Order: sequence, then C-alpha cells, then structure tokens
Amino acid sequence: MARKRYQHELELRQFTLEDYDEVKRIMDRIYPKMGGAWTREQFRSMITRFPEGQLCIEDKGRVVAGAFSLVIDYSRFGDRHTYNEVVGDGTLKNHDPEGDFLYGIDIFVSPDYREKRLGRRLYDARKELCETLNLKGIIIGGRIPGYAEWADKKTPQQYLRMVNNREISDPVLTFQVSNDFHYKKMVENYWPEDYSSKGYGVIMEWNNIYYEERKRLISKVKTYMRLGVVQWQMRSFESFEDFLQQVEFFVDTQAGYNTDLMLFPELFNAPLLAQFDQEDPAEAMRSLAGYTAELRKSLVEMAVSYNINIVSGSVPELRNNRLYNVSFLCRRDGTWDQQYKLHITPDEYRYWGLQGGHDLRVFQTDVGKVGILICYDVEFPELSRYLAIKGMDILLIPFWTDTKNAYLRVRRCAQSRAIENECYVAIAGSVGNIPKVENMDIQYAQSAIFTPSDFAFPHDAVAAEATPNTEMALIADLDVELLKELRLQGSVRNLSSRRTDLYWIDWLKEKEREEEE
Repeated sequence: MARKRYQHELELRQFTLEDYDEVKRIMDRIYPKMGGAWTREQFRSMITRFPEGQLCIEDKGRVVAGAFSLVIDYSRFGDRHTYNEVVGDGTLKNHDPEGDFLYGIDIFVSPDYREKRLGRRLYDARKELCETLNLKGIIIGGRIPGYAEWADKKTPQQYLRMVNNREISDPVLTFQVSNDFHYKKMVENYWPEDYSSKGYGVIMEWNNIYYEERKRLISKVKTYMRLGVVQWQMRSFESFEDFLQQVEFFVDTQAGYNTDLMLFPELFNAPLLAQFDQEDPAEAMRSLAGYTAELRKSLVEMAVSYNINIVSGSVPELRNNRLYNVSFLCRRDGTWDQQYKLHITPDEYRYWGLQGGHDLRVFQTDVGKVGILICYDVEFPELSRYLAIKGMDILLIPFWTDTKNAYLRVRRCAQSRAIENECYVAIAGSVGNIPKVENMDIQYAQSAIFTPSDFAFPHDAVAAEATPNTEMALIADLDVELLKELRLQGSVRNLSSRRTDLYWIDWLKEKEREEEE
C-alpha cells in the first residue's frame, strides 16, 4: 500500500547541531535589524549545556520554528534585569541546573508558517518542560514591537494598559498574554537593539501550578559542603584485609566530622604490590588489579554505612586484557561511577603498560557537580575547562609524586585550574616509603584544597593544606553558592569572558557517547 502524501508532517523535538543552517536562514530573515541568527558556536553551546530547553518544530525534516531557553535562579536577577544580563554572550553560561525558573530567551517561526499556531505549540512544550523539571514557572522578557507606532503619543506604561484592555493588539505581547503570561515589570533598556520596542521589555511570568517544594534527604543538593582529603602514608600491609582496615579508619574519622565528600590519593593500594613478583612490575600491577572489584564493593558499603561520599583515589583495573588507572566515586546513596586516567606518563607506560581511558564526565552528587582528573591529567587544561563548561563545581585530583618538583607541577596546575574555571580543587597525595616495591619506593606530597582567587575566598586562594610528608586528614568547609556569585559578579570572570567566537573545546567522542546512552 502506497504511503500517504500529506501537505505537512510536523514534529516537535530537540535541536541538533545539524539544524543550524536552517535556523540561521530563518532567523536572518526574521531579525535582519537585530543581529540575525545566533552564531554556530552559540548554538552549539546552547544544545550542549541544556539540550532539553532547545526545542524546534520540523516539517518533513526541515526546521520551521524554534525556541531557546535556560534555567536560572531568579533571585540573582530580579525584576529589573536586562536581556543581556541573562543571555550574556549567548552560550548559556548562566544556565543553572539548580535554578527555579525556566527563562525563554528566543522563539521564532518561519514567515511561511505564521498562521499555523506553531508558536503556541512551542509555548506549550516549554510549559510541559517546566512541569517536568518541577520549576516554579517560566520568565520571559516580552518585546513590544507595536510600540514604535505609539512612542510619540504614549508612554510605554500607557501602551501596556491599552494592550491589556484590548484597545489595541501588539504582535508579541498580545500573544504572550493569550498564553497565560502575566506582567511583572516594565524595564527600560531591556534590549537596546530592539528598536521597534524602543529598547523596552516587559518581564512576564507563567506560574507552574504543579510546582512542589520537595524535601529530600540524601538526594538533595547542598550549597554548603564539607570536603575531606586523606594524605595517605604508604606502609607495608600483611594482607588486603589489613589495608582495608586502614582505609576504613580514615572513612570513620572523616565521617565523625560530618564530612560530605572525601578523597584518597592515586594508587593508594600500591603497598599491596609487595605481595607480587618485583622482577616483572607490569605483571605485579596486573595482579594488584585483582583486588579492585572487592575494594570498590567495600568502599560503596562504607559510603552507605558512614553516610559519606568517597572518591577512591585511584587503583589499577584490568579490562579486556588492558590495564587502566581508574578512580571510583562511591556515593552514600549506594550508587557509584568511575573515571579513568586519560593521560599516561612515559614512566607508567614503560613500567606497567598502563593505557589511557577515553571518556570524561561530570558526576552529580548531593553536594554539587564533581569532576575527577587523576594526577597527570590536571596538567592538560583542556580537560578541566571541558568539565567547567559542563557545570563542574569541585575538581578532585588524586595524585602520586615521588619528588618535590613533580609535586609542584601538580600543585601549580591545580591552583591554575581553580582560577581558570572558578571552581574548588582538591589534591590528595601519598607520603612515606614502600620497601620492596619496584618504581614506587619514595613519595612526596602536601595535599591541599584550593579556591578561586577573589574577595569572597581566602587571600591566598588556599582553603586548607596539609603538613608536607605527614600522614593526616584535611577538612575544609566550602560554599558552592559562592561560585555562582563569582561567575556572575566576580572581579574577573574567566568562564564568561572566554572568546567563544574565536575558540571552543569539543569532546570528539561526545556524540558517540550520546548515541550509546
């Protein structure tokens, strides 16, 4: 039976990067005097940071309408904000997954489809998204393009009353009112480039009547968290059980101080290598990997029992006959994730045959979004910048270094990452000596917790640091909320000042990962 031919086949979906050329064609046609379309880099950033909020309608495979939005903490902007304060450079740098309102920044319909009520479909989709995300409502800055004809006769407030009383119709404002939005504030210079509105904008709100304040325990994201770091003494252990007992001692200690998240060093189970043949370091490391599954299981159990999130430092893992260096994030709700070391030092490859991983992720915890880079990886600034773009608040770096100059490489890079990416950074290393273990005989470390460098943070951008080469636990209280203030109002704003019109970081395997998920 032949397939029916329809005049239109409309489908609502999320934007993809392949849609950009069609978006540009339509927006350049609609907004020739207001800058035209978003750039490809801005479009890419929007669909990367908040894909759920970038919606379009296609007809037989061609985009004919679209809407862009982000989530904000409305208290940070208030009723007198401007369009540029929210939108910034157009990369959605102000998107806040923990915010309370959906903010509509753009909506367009191809002139060829103006009579098909596609704008209403997009508004309905936004409302559904708002309800799904359990947000308080939707905020938009309504344009008043019809005001240009009345500007020499009426004030903006008088024009607004005329529209509200149905005396006249505004092509944008009337449509928004018909979609159940109500007025909050008239703002002068809301969007200076909007000449037909004389720069004015009307802040409007749609209320989500299904919004619920949810009281959660473990799953609630805190804005104030306590971070613990273990500066680990390398010592001989008679057995894996003895090693695990020492691990649990530190977990118990940190939990006793109500620590939310704790970090162990890189390869902190290396003393167990002494049990294996030192004439073949690569085979010894592969044998050590035999403990990894049991260690991960034990750490998950400790995380639940002691009510603390644990980052395992790192341990070797044998997978498909390839040896990797992996860090486990063991959450106190019983779930866990893993991050592989991506860059392998020449020494690690030569002695142990370690291979680099292929993926980099930001992990959600109940104290914020966490990134993990294992030792050498922190010396590659692209990695932490990629994590920051994905919303990372805290960067955790388990490391192992043998000499002071090697340690200072890690420390200096970690401090740079904190400043560049406006995030907290913790480094955890090991100290002491391990007799009878090839290639890991001496250690040097001074573990620390670093902050951005601005007035709201310590003057030296160091929240806490350990005594060099001494086993100890380090604890610091960190206010994740300060990071949001820094990114919006800091003396310098490294993330928002980036020239994304000139450069951008792409993770080449990201699309491949999305397809797998």
